[in-house]
Amino acid sequence: MSSSSSEGYQENSSSDESEEQLSKREERSLKQRKMKRTKQKVLFLPSRGITTRQRHLMKDLISLIPHYKKDSKLKAKNKLKMINEICQINSCNNCLFFESRKNNELYLWAAKVPRGPSIRFHVLNIHTMSELNMIGNCLNGSRPILTFDKAFDSQPHYKLAKELFCQIFATPKRHPCSKPFVDHTLSFTLINDKIWFRNYQIIWKDPKVKDSETRLVEIGPRFVLKMVRIMAGSFSGVTIYKDGAWVSPNEKRIQLKKEKQQKYQKKLLERQKQRKRKTKNILPKNELQDVFKD
Repeated sequence: MSSSSSEGYQENSSSDESEEQLSKREERSLKQRKMKRTKQKVLFLPSRGITTRQRHLMKDLISLIPHYKKDSKLKAKNKLKMINEICQINSCNNCLFFESRKNNELYLWAAKVPRGPSIRFHVLNIHTMSELNMIGNCLNGSRPILTFDKAFDSQPHYKLAKELFCQIFATPKRHPCSKPFVDHTLSFTLINDKIWFRNYQIIWKDPKVKDSETRLVEIGPRFVLKMVRIMAGSFSGVTIYKDGAWVSPNEKRIQLKKEKQQKYQKKLLERQKQRKRKTKNILPKNELQDVFKD
């Protein structure tokens, strides 16, 4: 009787434990369902003909964004609507397209797929991490603090750019590739209608050490963005904003060639004028010129 009673007691205790484990699992699953994860994925897409420096810049940005996906180089630059299909295949709702043009000119497209908007930037003053060799360092996959200049709230097109940067560069909450540490900050500042991008390491103050303060040490990369155009759709649609004062580098080169041509034409005109003066100012023959020859 004693052995049978002990066996029944063990069976009851094991069943109670299994029920408790099941209830805990159900609670965890309910919590996970309630804790909705913001699904943001960024597709990095380069164009054909991208240079080594531009490729290194793209790799530096990929190292700062853990929620990224990468695709092969795009051949057709004129058919940008194909990028929407590539994003859908890779299940991405954001895109950074690196478009290389003549004489190593780089344009960056930042778009919200599939409905838009999309912003085209001209990238200037590129400095990669390998070129800078800064002292700063941060953990791979850590969440950054995004800091924006007050001037971003002054005009509507800068407000739109700020919101788009937040959705692209901010690491989503509870992302599997992210780490729960905050050790670097991404700063976006507006100077002369240009967006200056910087990446800094945050060295927090040590409570054990006296007179210690939080410091910022630059990591890299560095680049400057000039906003060219904003479209309502994703790589298409109505132009919402266009910078009228911006002149493309190709047009600048054409103007320089024209100025050089004008300089050459001015030289030719001056030579023709000199020849005409020489023909007009011919002195008459002097009668006494050959008197003292004998």
